[in-house]
Amino acid sequence: MGKGTGSFGKRRNKTHTLCVRCGRRSFHLQKSRCSACAYPAARLRKYNWSVKAIRRKTTGTGRMRYLRHVPRRFKSGFREGTHCLHPHVPVPIFSMTLD
Repeated sequence: MGKGTGSFGKRRNKTHTLCVRCGRRSFHLQKSRCSACAYPAARLRKYNWSVKAIRRKTTGTGRMRYLRHVPRRFKSGFREGTHCLHPHVPVPIFSMTLD
């Protein structure tokens, strides 16, 4: 049997399923390896011959739930739970006396 019409009817089994780390349909069931992120390897799959793919998956393309607050916390030296010495007292808008 060749690679043409007749062999397409035999293709009914899925080789890849969803990956638990990257969420793509790239996890090879028999190899137990993701072709997109190399799960279950500890390091993410990344090759310099595909700079565009690195750009799509790099830091800053997602939510950055932790990392987006780090620059602001860095400015205060990562101090937490302190109060300002001179709290700002709001001045009423209509504090002028009308004569």
